[in-house]
Parts: sequence; structure tokens; C-alpha cells
Amino acid sequence: MTEIWGAIIVFVVSPIVGAIPLVDWFTYAVSGKELKKLGTGNVSVSAAFYHGGRVAGILAVLSEAGKGIGVVLMTRAFFPLGSSWEIMALIALVMGRYWVGKGAGTTNVTWGIVAHNPVAGLLIFLLGGISFTIFRSRQAGKIGVLGLMVVVLAAQNINSPEYIFVTIGLASLLLWIYSQMSDDLDLNPANVDQKSSKVFRFFRGDSGVISLSAKLDAQKVGGKAANLSLLKQWGYNVPDGWVIQAGDDLDTFCVFANPSVDNPLVVRSSALDEDSLTVSAAGIYESYLDITDIPTLKQRIIDCLASYHSAIALNYRQNRGTEEKSLLVIVQKQIKGEFSGVAFSRNPVNQLDDCICIEAVAGNTNQVVSGEVTPEQYQIYLPDEALKGEGEIPASVLFSVAKISREIEKAHKNVPQDIEWSYDGQTLWILQTRPISTLHPLWTRKIAAEVIPGTIRPLPWSINRPLTCGVWGQIFTIVLGDKAKDLDFTETATLHYHHAYFNATLLGEIFLLMGLPPESLEFLTRGAKFSKPPLASTLKNLPGLWRLINKEWTLVKDFHARGDRTFNPLLDELEEINPQELNNQELLTRIDHILEGLKIATYFNILAPLSFAIRQKLLKVSPQDLDSQNVAEIKSVEELKQIAIDTRNLFSGIQLQELDPENYPSFFANLAELSDGSSVIQRLNQWLEKYGYLSEVITDISVPRWSENHRTMKTMFAQFVADTRIKNSPTIAPKKQTWKQKVVQKRYDLKGEIAEIYNRLLAYLRYSFVSLGNNLEKQQIIAEKNDIFFLKIEEIKQIIKEKPDQENIINLIKKRQQKWQEDTEIKTIPYLIYGNSPQINIDNNITPKHSQNQLKGIPASMGIIEGKVKIVRTLNQNTKIDKNTIIVVPYTDVSWSLILAQAGGLIAEVGGQLSHGAIIAREYGIPAVMDIPHATRILRNNQTVRLDGQKGIVEIL
Repeated sequence: MTEIWGAIIVFVVSPIVGAIPLVDWFTYAVSGKELKKLGTGNVSVSAAFYHGGRVAGILAVLSEAGKGIGVVLMTRAFFPLGSSWEIMALIALVMGRYWVGKGAGTTNVTWGIVAHNPVAGLLIFLLGGISFTIFRSRQAGKIGVLGLMVVVLAAQNINSPEYIFVTIGLASLLLWIYSQMSDDLDLNPANVDQKSSKVFRFFRGDSGVISLSAKLDAQKVGGKAANLSLLKQWGYNVPDGWVIQAGDDLDTFCVFANPSVDNPLVVRSSALDEDSLTVSAAGIYESYLDITDIPTLKQRIIDCLASYHSAIALNYRQNRGTEEKSLLVIVQKQIKGEFSGVAFSRNPVNQLDDCICIEAVAGNTNQVVSGEVTPEQYQIYLPDEALKGEGEIPASVLFSVAKISREIEKAHKNVPQDIEWSYDGQTLWILQTRPISTLHPLWTRKIAAEVIPGTIRPLPWSINRPLTCGVWGQIFTIVLGDKAKDLDFTETATLHYHHAYFNATLLGEIFLLMGLPPESLEFLTRGAKFSKPPLASTLKNLPGLWRLINKEWTLVKDFHARGDRTFNPLLDELEEINPQELNNQELLTRIDHILEGLKIATYFNILAPLSFAIRQKLLKVSPQDLDSQNVAEIKSVEELKQIAIDTRNLFSGIQLQELDPENYPSFFANLAELSDGSSVIQRLNQWLEKYGYLSEVITDISVPRWSENHRTMKTMFAQFVADTRIKNSPTIAPKKQTWKQKVVQKRYDLKGEIAEIYNRLLAYLRYSFVSLGNNLEKQQIIAEKNDIFFLKIEEIKQIIKEKPDQENIINLIKKRQQKWQEDTEIKTIPYLIYGNSPQINIDNNITPKHSQNQLKGIPASMGIIEGKVKIVRTLNQNTKIDKNTIIVVPYTDVSWSLILAQAGGLIAEVGGQLSHGAIIAREYGIPAVMDIPHATRILRNNQTVRLDGQKGIVEIL
């Protein structure tokens, strides 16, 4: 009976154990990659190392070694020690591993033999090393090891024919499997993995020549070789090739490469300072084509290596201030192209023209690169698939090149690429790709336009930029630790045309260092779908993430402690002292105190929304399930509406009909004549004391607060009084929330509480600078008090510290005012800028693109409405709005709530599900769609549209 159970272990359990795809599971858990869909499709240990990395490879080795040892030990429980049944169990294991598990079973057998016969296993390993020295290839080495296994094990069991037969059977099975499977880490020179081949390089006759199929590091092999390696890994058609470095055995390699008329090769440079984000070195080092014999190949490799020290190269590096490094050589199979050329994924001359630029010729690409002929020039516009340019190149080829160019750009973290390509009649080959260094970095307005919208003056920017960049740097450093030391967080944001932009390239790099996909920034700020990072990245960054989690967990306690220690005393002090009574030095001291408080408040004002967004996504709580009654923009509108409803009772029906809400001065004159009119004015003044710190652009201190400019409030109040449809809101019981909603609600409330303190500090900062401007105007240092907003804070401090040159200051302000005014008149500001600001003609519109009659944005508030469009670019324009009006705005801030409450629908150029406009729209049941770039230019007044707030679609009817 014991032997029957043993036979079951051998013939049933062992194949099942072999079939369990532990390698695939571990690799997917660590890296998110499915081995059966990559490379050769093998689910092997070597493939786990190659595609999944070191952690996945180690786990794969342990799991497969455990299988081999496990089946041997299980069999041993039923049969004598070292019997042929243990070899049979390994055969059954390998069969299950190959036919179901899609692996060869080499690791299973290796460790199974060690468990079966440790002495024989050690002897086979030692003699196997000698076999690699003799055969100098992995495949031949494998065959040698299998032969050794049969000889060594048979020698120890010479009197057991059945044992010898089974051992030969195991070796034959493995040999057959090797003939059926190609290895992801085949270590012949055609396909060598740099990391995993170190063990074998001592036994290699080609000095460990590196294949382009391996994972290559630009710091070791140069940008060109590393880029080609990446393209191969991503599945693009890249000619086979190898990387040669000084000291490699060229004779052996050249014999292996075997160039001929039917197998021509190319030699290219791959310097460590070439094809980077900052240095291209295009054409500086030598390249050679049409190499068809061994002596020429060897000489061209030597010539290419020597070109690093040519006079041209030395002069180039000296002029660029580039330190001396080294050069490696790429040898590739040459493609015989029917059509070839270069493609720029973005227009390098006019980046406002959103096209892919292609130059192409019939034949090989060297004609384009060398300038031997004038190429045909084309411009491709995606996704419309519009083609400009005429020539002999088939449109299908051009569109394929264009689409691949944008794909490669996106894969390179949206860095524009210069791509060399060739089409051989069947396959489109990518010969090289390099960053377009002049179009780096990528700046985006998509998020910045909501944080600080509009045209920004120098003073607000000189304050906002260091605050924002500093706090983001502080938060990222918490997570990254030492990895953050080489990052320049001062480059997080900049101004183009006096509009704020964030550095998408830097932020993408930061998120990659954190182990997160770059699009995570969109998730945190705009409600985009979050892509889970691979387990390996999470584990690697666990200490930093744990530090951030601790900060998030103690956020409420830390904020309240800061409130008692910093915010409340500072706000009390600012409330008690009138800035108009202070001299210049006292005002500077007051401003410094506010900035110290703002620095702390900015930290909470950034971390609280991130905390809220993360909790909301993790707990899957819809914004509609949150209570916004305590949000300042909602409370301010509701209280103003209540005052208006009470005021309406003071007028007769005839008087209400005769009211002209557009003429608010006349309305308030009539109000003052009423017996209870003074009490209404008093209530409005109290309302201003409570909410007067708000403004049209809360983050821009050059914009007046409501307490300074009553026009918006008075206009909206008059409209509320005249609109008899506005009535007292019915008493609504508090929303009953689940525990998840309560957790998120607390963070939502905290976000609003922090925002109120932050906004009040900004208001006091503005009042202080206005008072300082008044003083400087009286001292005739500046022409008008508001001119102070065209000076930077460092300049203001310098003016007060030293005796200023009035004429220079006034001229400086006039020059900045003129430039600011010019940028204000630009009708359409680009949302993406590559590198430096392109020149924009003020009178020349950028034509916004949209898909036929449908615009797609972020769904912000559910509901469908058809209505007339009203473009509202500023709050100062007189606009008649009713519930049939769909307003289109450039952005939404807290002060826009007074208009949004009257509209029937909302379309915004920027914003997400948690922006001010979205919150107000949901509270009043107004359908809303956010994030439709250039909506104020695409749509026209009185145009009829259908707005779907659930799908995020605006249809032009």
C-alpha cells in the first residue's frame, strides 16, 4: 500500500506541483507583468529575472527549487533513499512544468538532484563550469551538464540498469525541451542579458558583449544604446545589435557577427554624454554603414571608439562644458529601406503647431541625416489623421510613423522625441530615438490654471512660487528621503506669458521615484483613475510611504496644535492692528509674520486635499455623498440669499416688478429710503465682515477682496431680491452617512477649515501690501499704490532698506505693466509648453481643436440640460443669467459662487470634481462639466448645447 501511495505522489502529485505557475504569480505580483505575454512567452526563472527584475527572479528560484526538493522528499517517504523513483518524480515534475507551467524545469531538476544526491550535485556543478569553458555558449553548456548528470549518477548506481535508464530519460526529456524552447536569456552574443549573464562571462569567448535585447543602463552604455534597448522591451521593431566597449575581444565578436553582402552591418556611437535630455551630440561621433566584411567591421569599431577623442568632439564638449566620459559602439544589422527618414514627435520650430514633423526619402535614412538629398517634408495631425505635404511616401507609412512617434514620446514621460526610422516594405523599423533637448521640460497649465488662474503679476508670483515649490518639495522629500537630494524643487513651477505652469517632467520623475505611475498626479489633483503601482515599487518605497502615512494620520492633531500655537494668535494680531497706521518697516515686519504663517498653512493646504483625495478614492466615496453646507462658498451664497429673501418683504409687488437688478446703485438708493433699509445694510456689512476676505481669485493677492470691491456682492444681491423664484430652502435633515462617508467627510471638513485660514492670511497679506503701496505712492517712489504688485518682494524690501532711484523703479514698473498687459490680451494661452516659451502673436488666434460637435471633459455634477451658452470671462462683466443659461467660464473660484447659484449649467476650462465650481454645482443640482480646454473660445454666446454632467460631455446642437 505504501508503494501505491508513492506511485500516486510520483505520477499524479508531481505533475500537478510542476503545473502550478508560481513563477508567473510571483512575477505578476512584484512587477505587474504577465510572462506568457512577454518575450518568448516562457514562464521560466530566467524570464522572471529578465522581465520582472531581481526580486521576482529570486522568488522564482526559491519557488522552483522548493518544488524540486519537495517532490524528492515526498517520494523518499514511500521509497528507499536515493531510489530511481526520485528521478521518476523529477521527470513527472518537469512534464507538468513544461506542458502546463510553460517552463523548462531546469531549476526544479538542479535542486532536486542536490536533494537526491548532494555529492553528485556538487560534482556536476564543478564539472559543469569546465563545460562552459570548453563550449563557450550556454546552449552547448546545458548539453554538457546533462551529459555529466547521466555519467555521474550512473557511475554511482552502475549496478542498477533501471536507475541508469530513468536518468537517461530525464536528460533526454530536458534536451528535447531545450530544443523546443527559446530562452529569454540566451547568452550567445545575439541575445545577452547584462545583469543575469555575469555568472557566465568568465566562460565567454566574446568578453561578455552586451545585447540590445538586454535591459541596459544609460549611465553604463550611453543614451542611444539604452533607448534602443527600451524600444525592444516595449515591443517595437529594432534591428538586432550589440554594444561593444573598449577592451572587448573584437576578433571573436567580428567572426560571430559575420558581416557579408547579404548581412550588412552598421556601426554607431553610443557615448555616455550623447542623446540625453540636455545634450544631443548629433553628428559629433562617427557612424558607418554598409559594412560587409570582417576586417572592415573591426576597423570601423576602432574608428568609432577613436572618434570620441577627435578635434570636433573635444571642441564640442569644451564648448558645452561637458565632462570627459567614454564612448561605446553599437553594431546593428542594417535595414534595407524602401522609405526612410526622421520624425519629430513635436514641431521643433513652432511648438504651437500640434503636429508630428516627418522628413523622408526613398531608400536608406542616411540620405536624410547626412543631408545628401533634400527630403520630402510632411506634417501629421493626430487624432484627426490630417496630412500636409506631398511626395512619394505612402500615407499609410507616414501615419504609422506619426502614431509610433507619439507612442514613444508618451513612453518617455512625454518628452518629445527625434526618431530615425526605415520601412523595408513589410516592417517599420525604429533605428534610434533621442530627446529633443530644446523642447525640455514639459510645462502644463492643466493643474496650475486652477491653483492660481489668470494673468499673474510679479509680486503674487514672487510669493506663491517659493511657497508652493517649497511645500511640494517638503512633502516629496518625506517620501523620497535621500533620493530627493538631486531634485531641484524650485523648478516645480514657472510663468509663461504671466500664467502659471507646473513642470510635468519633474513631477513625472518624482512620481516614478516614488514608485507611482506619472498619471498619479492627475489622480491626486483632478480625480483621474488611479493606476496601482507594482508591488516591488511599493516595497522599495515603503519607509518613505510610511513616513507620509504618519503625517497624514496625525494631520488633524498637527493642524489643531498649529492653530493654537500659530494661526489663532497671528489672526488675532492681524485683526487688531490696522495696517494703514503702520510705517514701511512695520509693514514689512507684519508681512514677514504673515509669510511665516502662510508657509505653515500652505503645507496643510496641500496635504489636506491630498489626504482627502486618497481617502475618497480608497474608500470609493462619491462627491455627491458629502455634505458641503459648511464650505465657505456655499455658506456665503446661502446667507446672502436669506438676506435677499427677507429684504424682498420690504418691497410691494409693484416695486419688485419695477426693480432693475442690473442697476444696483439705483436699487440701493431705493433700499436706503425704506424704513428698515438701514437694518438690511447693516446685515450686508456683517456679511462682508464674515466673507469679505474672499475674492475672484483667492490665491492672487493683487485681486481686490470682496470687502474692498462691493460691486459683485451688490449686483448679485439685487438679482436675488428681484428673482421671486428664489425662496427659503426647505429644512433638510443632515445626510445619513456610512462609516466610510464619515471618514472622508472629516477630511473634507478639515480641508475647508484649513482653506479658510489660508485664505484669510492671503487677504491680510494683500491689505498689508496695499497699505505699503499707499505709503510708497505718498513718498513718490511709485506712481500709484497698485503699482506695488508689479514689483517682486525682494525688490520691495530693497527699496525700503535703501534710498531708491525713483526713475528706475517707475521705468521698471512701466516695462512690466506693458508686458503684463500684452500677455493679458493673448486670446488663447497654450495648455502645454515644451521648453522655452514660444513667441505668440497677440492678434493671431491659436485654433482650439475639438472632435466634431462633441467636447469631452471631467463629469462634475450629474444632470442633463439643453440651453443657451453665455461666455463669462470675468465677474465684472454685466451678464444676465437664468436657469436656462449654461455659463462657460475660464475657471471657478469662491467668488464665482454668486453667479453659479443662478445658472442652469456650468462648463469650465479647468477644474475637477473637487474644484469650487463642481462643489457649488452639486449643491444646487446644476449639471456641470469641468476641464474642457479653450471652451470660452470654442463655444459662442447664445449657441445651443446639451450638457451631460454625468458623462462629462457637451454636445453642440
